[in-house]
Amino acid sequence: MNDTPGWASPGSAPSDGPDDKRQDGTGQGDDTRDAGPQDAAGQGPQWSKEQPPPAQWSAPSGSGQTPPPPPPAPGQGWGGQSGQGWGGQGGYGQGPGGPGYGGGWGTPPQGGPGNWGPGVWGGPPAAAKPGVIPLRPLGVGEILDGAVSTMRTYWRTVLGISLTVAVVTELLVVLLQGYILNDSSTTAALDNPDATPREILDALGGILVGTGVVLVVTLLGQIIATALLTTVTSRAVLGKPVTTGEAWRDARPQVLRLLGLTLLLPLIVSGIVFVGTIPGILVGVLGSADAGIALAVVGGIAAFVVAIWLMIRLSLASPALMLEKQTIRKAMGRSSKLVRGSWWRVFGIQILAAIITNVVASIVLVPFTLLASAVSGAGVGFFDSTGDNVGWAYLIITGIGSVIGSTLTFPISAGVTVLLYIDQRIRREALDLELARAAGLQGYGDTPGATPGS
Repeated sequence: MNDTPGWASPGSAPSDGPDDKRQDGTGQGDDTRDAGPQDAAGQGPQWSKEQPPPAQWSAPSGSGQTPPPPPPAPGQGWGGQSGQGWGGQGGYGQGPGGPGYGGGWGTPPQGGPGNWGPGVWGGPPAAAKPGVIPLRPLGVGEILDGAVSTMRTYWRTVLGISLTVAVVTELLVVLLQGYILNDSSTTAALDNPDATPREILDALGGILVGTGVVLVVTLLGQIIATALLTTVTSRAVLGKPVTTGEAWRDARPQVLRLLGLTLLLPLIVSGIVFVGTIPGILVGVLGSADAGIALAVVGGIAAFVVAIWLMIRLSLASPALMLEKQTIRKAMGRSSKLVRGSWWRVFGIQILAAIITNVVASIVLVPFTLLASAVSGAGVGFFDSTGDNVGWAYLIITGIGSVIGSTLTFPISAGVTVLLYIDQRIRREALDLELARAAGLQGYGDTPGATPGS
């Protein structure tokens, strides 16, 4: 079934030719042909051997024209209109002498819905676009373009949010790295071959605590940015701007739930990987070490695959939680429902967005890293040094690069996730109708040419 607007259902072909019967002046047909000359004995017609070429008969003077075959039923002919055949005038063709055989197959009718005119075969009509995306199922490029268009159109709000979050987050990270992770007393035990196990454990504990604090701070910044940018992107789809204060008031009730969801998903992944490797660990402890290692590796790989599959199934839980005001459990269920049947598509778009954001961040950060290495005097290979600590100059310069990179990548990452969520709802639940009403579009989806949903 083809539901593309502008197509007419092809009907059966017209008959092989018009009626061969002639008509008299009253328009009534005669079942007998004109009799030719008869011989003297009155034995039937004797036709002359010299006859005109075929298909060049003309109507005798004063006689009616041969009637065209009956028009096809409405919507059944190729013309798409009642009373029009393949020639567009009810007959096979339109020649100089009128409809009939003389004009061949004729010219298709032009213009109007259902005909062969210009603009009919160009595909469905353009969908309404009140904001950054058209209200129809989206392609990959349209999702990425929508995220960039949101940042470009509402740059004051979007860049203001991402820049503020990036500055605060990176400032805390630089301070933690400078005072805790860069503490020589903490790392001295790791560089001392004569250090006792207790000193090594204390050093490792301090590094783990500092790293954990940095990760928590970074995670909190990402959560705040995601919550605010989700609201901004959802309004951008409707073509409605939103200020930072409005975005915060709308997102604030769900921030704690978003935090719980963001912390829960890594715990789920860690639990799956642990369950996959625990048989190998038990075998290694209770039996053969080699067999245990092999089993742990195989189990870990299988668990990692399962974890990736589950994370993609739950990747739309964040926008579902923020935009539908759902609980954590219901948001995860909504994400699983929306991704079902489209796992590979969602996976591909998410991976592509991650690659783009990482490339952009790297392009921004690499020059700052090289500059910081030159200014700090550590050189490019300072990562390989074991005795020197990273200086404040290096931390500040690389921090500036991280701020710029995060300011550019936060909107892309959050925007792709939100638009992917909206796209899946349009495909499955005809969300475009609701979005059109929210955008104030009157009559959207009521006309035959509209193509809501999929």
